[in-house]
Amino acid sequence: MIEAPSYHAMAAMAVTVLMFIEFVRGRLSIEIVSLLTIAVIAVGLYFFPLPDNRPIDGLALAFGGFGHYALITICALMIMGRGLVVTGALEPAARILERLFKFNLQIGLLISLVIALVLSMFVNNTPVLVLMIPIFAALAAKGALPTSKTLMPLNAASLIGGLATTVGTSTNILVVSIAVDLGMREIGVFDFTPIVMGAALIALPYMWLVMPRLLKDNSVSAAAGARMFHTRLRVGSDSMLTGKELSEIEEKLPGGITFHGKPTGPFQPQQRVHISGTHEALEDATRELRGELAPTWVLDRIKRTASAKGLDQMVVEMTVTADSRLITRTLPSSGIADLYGVAVLGIHRPDRLMGERDQYSDGGDLRIVEGDVLLVMGIEPDLQEFSRADSLLMLEGGRELPRRSKALLSTAIMGFSVVMAAFGFLPIAISALVGAILMFVTGCVKFDRVGRALSGQVIVLVAASITIGRFIDESGAAAWLGESLSLGLVYLPPALVLAAIMAFVTVLTNFASNATAATVGTPIAFSIAATLGLPAEPLVLAVLFGCNLCYATPIAYQTNMLIMAEGKYEFADYIRTGVPLVVIMVMALSVLLVMSYGL
Repeated sequence: MIEAPSYHAMAAMAVTVLMFIEFVRGRLSIEIVSLLTIAVIAVGLYFFPLPDNRPIDGLALAFGGFGHYALITICALMIMGRGLVVTGALEPAARILERLFKFNLQIGLLISLVIALVLSMFVNNTPVLVLMIPIFAALAAKGALPTSKTLMPLNAASLIGGLATTVGTSTNILVVSIAVDLGMREIGVFDFTPIVMGAALIALPYMWLVMPRLLKDNSVSAAAGARMFHTRLRVGSDSMLTGKELSEIEEKLPGGITFHGKPTGPFQPQQRVHISGTHEALEDATRELRGELAPTWVLDRIKRTASAKGLDQMVVEMTVTADSRLITRTLPSSGIADLYGVAVLGIHRPDRLMGERDQYSDGGDLRIVEGDVLLVMGIEPDLQEFSRADSLLMLEGGRELPRRSKALLSTAIMGFSVVMAAFGFLPIAISALVGAILMFVTGCVKFDRVGRALSGQVIVLVAASITIGRFIDESGAAAWLGESLSLGLVYLPPALVLAAIMAFVTVLTNFASNATAATVGTPIAFSIAATLGLPAEPLVLAVLFGCNLCYATPIAYQTNMLIMAEGKYEFADYIRTGVPLVVIMVMALSVLLVMSYGL
């Protein structure tokens, strides 16, 4: 007869259940629930310490998550991911995938899932997700599937890939090493790969076709209010337009660009062509058509000034007010570049009252009127001076241009960190920290921009998950649950025994930690195998698989938290998509284990 759990164990289970309920209800923010959980554990363990512990030890347990290596690792990985974004290092990969998604969204997602799964078989899935998150964020900004519909399936695919080999995750290595210490043979790297690949084939249609449909589009809808800027594209000598007529290349032109005046005859170098599009579409046009939206000498001067002063180039939107001297002037006659050292890339004209007509100069340039929005590029001090002196209202939403000169450097830093962690030369925490420090030292990420890379919600949630995991472990709740499970498996057939062990370890993984699940579950699997007269290896593999089925909560694994901020996920999103996947994988893996071991 199993003994009743200790008061601390009951308290740990109660706090975990209450935290889970509050996360699901969603009435309080994730940050508030996380902080309340930490506070309740801190106060409770201070007044009612664990056996042989001092009150101060309870505070160390409650607040230890904020200094835990897992949290430091996640923050460092976020900083490295930010470095890849702000230097434009991922633009080539994003353009390749963009073409694939333009061909077919579903095929693009399927290939991406397969890539994530295969890479994670040999490389820790955390670096894989760190590389893919900014790529899919860029794709979403260009009109592909929103990140809320892609990152969750990608994370699931990478977790299944990590499940397929003993080197896929550190938890796999931990389970195998504990089993060897208990007397089992050492499992080979690919011994259980066919089992996992079989289950992956069963789960792939769900991740590919069903999971995205269960997730809401959490992207901020900006398309309806997107400003269309009119500008003059200066055709470069090496442009795809040069020497060709518009009708010849119309199908190859970047999307979102409109040609006005429909030029006749072949395009000539340095010809100024009237086009319009959103800011993003204009950027695509300059890159793919190899043209410029402002005189080359102006753009070169801005680059030199930014480099000399160590400042970032920015693009902002400014509204022309009634007091501006620019009213009735055209861009060529305004002298903006000479006076302020900034470049106006385009003009957005809001809808006017019926009967109002646009006014043009003799040269065909649009005359500026009150209410026009200018798209302006420069460094921040020059932009501020331009806005102040010419009575312009600077709008929110300005963004820095990628520091492309450091793209190769940031790629090399990320590559170094990934290789060091993937092949075991350095722990992931150390390699990520080294990478983050190098991003700072080399200027790929600036110190005053760190806040943009980090998510306060993720930081607090990680700290709370580490605290609750330690409380479940040290209070004896995990061990008591394991003992209770072993008593109920005596009369079950092997397939259900495997499924029950896997499900138990999965629950433990999703609410405590996979390390705790591995440490508690592996000895229990050995004990159950001896009691039921079954071989230990399939039961140990059930534990190993369960430790990796961490799809159902954001606190289950660090990559779940990494995608949370970018995908704008809620706790309920993980439950809605993760629980069915857990059920599919538990059923598939249990049947395949029985078939493989002839149980």
